[in-house]
Amino acid sequence: MADIKSIILLALVAIIVIIPLAMYNGLGEDEGYFGGSDGAAGDAIEETGYEPWFSSLWEPPSGEIESLLFALQAAIGAIIIGYVFGYYQGQASERNKKTGK
Repeated sequence: MADIKSIILLALVAIIVIIPLAMYNGLGEDEGYFGGSDGAAGDAIEETGYEPWFSSLWEPPSGEIESLLFALQAAIGAIIIGYVFGYYQGQASERNKKTGK
């Protein structure tokens, strides 16, 4: 009985994943799909007539470099967070060894 239940759940997951992919096949950001909240917020702000009072000191020369810098920033943050969690896990492990837990 558990095998049938697992097969049904796997089939449902596959359907949930495949249907959106089939519905939006070939459609992209140019057609308004998968735009994201950053673009929508920028458009809403521009509609109000807001003029920025500051511009960036340096803009990356291409979108690829901008993506690289963003990924690098995310990797550095993940390394720092991983180090902190690992440090505290090690501290807790040492405390447990000393107390005999």
